[in-house]
Parts: sequence; structure tokens; C-alpha cells
Amino acid sequence: MGSSPSTPQPEILSPDTEYQSSADRADRGPSPAERKPRPSWVVAPATYVLIAINCLVFLVMVANHVSAFSPAPEQLMRWGANNAQSVLLDGEWVRIVSAMFVHVGIIHLATNMWCLWNLGLLAEPLLGSAGLVAAYVLTGAAGNLLSVGVNWTWPDHDSLGNVLSSVGAGASGAVFGIAGVLILLLKSSRLPVPLEELRSLRRSVIYFAGLNLVIGFSVNFGSNHMGSALHIDNMAHLGGFGGGLLLATPLVPRIGSPRQTFLTRRYLAVGMMVGVLVLFGFYLAQLPG
Repeated sequence: MGSSPSTPQPEILSPDTEYQSSADRADRGPSPAERKPRPSWVVAPATYVLIAINCLVFLVMVANHVSAFSPAPEQLMRWGANNAQSVLLDGEWVRIVSAMFVHVGIIHLATNMWCLWNLGLLAEPLLGSAGLVAAYVLTGAAGNLLSVGVNWTWPDHDSLGNVLSSVGAGASGAVFGIAGVLILLLKSSRLPVPLEELRSLRRSVIYFAGLNLVIGFSVNFGSNHMGSALHIDNMAHLGGFGGGLLLATPLVPRIGSPRQTFLTRRYLAVGMMVGVLVLFGFYLAQLPG
């Protein structure tokens, strides 16, 4: 999987953010004790934990003699990469989750973590830390399941007609999933943020998703015609993005919503998404060999 680092720069929101007009501030006069902005790792700890886990997995792989720049498919498979045959024939369903923490070299890791950092700092205050982790895992799983289904049903072939066993890895499906969640949540009228700022943020996320999807399909088109081995798992990107839109449908943002309403909607969204993924996984398991 691949992701471009062309992501929106995050404006970190927090539940206690206040927006005042200049007239309001003038009427109140200077504040006796201005509240210092909190560090981003305090506002969005889950974002940094997810990045740390991905980096730690990569370092452990390299320490165990996996190439830091161009690991072989066999090396990636040993560390949990995704593969349709392994999942559907061997029953290794854990790869649906493990693959989103495995990366194909340091450049792949760096671009995905840059995107995750940008989008995570924007999404976590709206979803909560538990919500962001759930979005990462569930939408990443949606992307990997779609990749398995497509690669199993329409596998790639080499020049001799032999079926190629595609190996997928990376966080980009989950990154696209978080982008999908943001596109819907940033439309909420509950957010106490000026409308123009919300529109600007939402446009940036839409441009990110659209541009990276175009790049992914363009790279694969060029690779197929030039005989290059470079391949981007666009099905994982599409599955993650669609999963993000689905997950966000029942959600309301944490900022501007009553706490119980926010938590109830989040439980509903996660439960719905788990149910959809289980049903889709069961469907894939019934596909003919």
C-alpha cells in the first residue's frame, strides 16, 4: 500500500476550545491568566501511540534482518502481511489486522505515519482516543478484507498466465478510513467552529483522499504497462475509505455534543461496523476456491 504525504496540516481542536469574536474579546478585556495550549500528544495520545506501534514493529523487523528499504514478500508474510490465499485457504484471519502495522520499507512507513499524524491530530478530538483506535482498526480491516476479496476473485497473472500471490501491508487503508470519518464529521453543525474554517478543513481532507486515490490508480496503470513490480493496493484504500464513511454515519463529534449522546452514537457506530465486517468476512469465507 502507498500513501502520499500530501495531507492537510492539522488544526488541533479540543473539547474546551472556545471561539470568540474580536468584539467579545475587547468587551471582556485582557484575560488575567491566558490558558496555555496543551501539547498535541496530550490532546491526541492515541495518534502517537498508533504511530509508535507502527514504528516499533518496523524497528523489530529490521533488527531481525528484514530489509529497511525493499523487504521481500516472504519477509513481509512472516511478520503478518495480508494475502488472500493465506487468509481464505489457511484461515489466517489475524492478517486482516496485523497487516495494518507492517510496512514495505522505511519510505512506506514514513509517508503513512506522516498522513496518520496529520489526520489523527484532527480526528482524535472529534472521536476520542478510543474512537480513533476503533476507526483505525475497523476501517483498516475493511480495506484489507476488500483487498482479499478482490485479489481472490480477480487475481493478477504474470506474463505466462500464472496466478500471482499478492502481498499487502501498510496503514494506508486505515488512514483513508480516518479521512472518510472526517469528511462526514466535519459537516456537523454541532461543532463550535466558524463555518468557513470547517469547510476549509473538510475540503483539505477531500482533496487528500481524492488526490491519493488518483495517484494510486495512476501508479498501478503505469506499472502494468511498463512491467514494473511497484503495486499499490488501491482496494485497501477504497475499502478503508468506504468503511470510514460507513462508520461515521451514526457518529456525532465529541466537541459540541452531550457526552452521553456522543458515547451512545460511538457504541452504535462501532457495533454496526463490527457486524458488517463479520458478515463480509463470513461471505468471503464461502467464496469458491
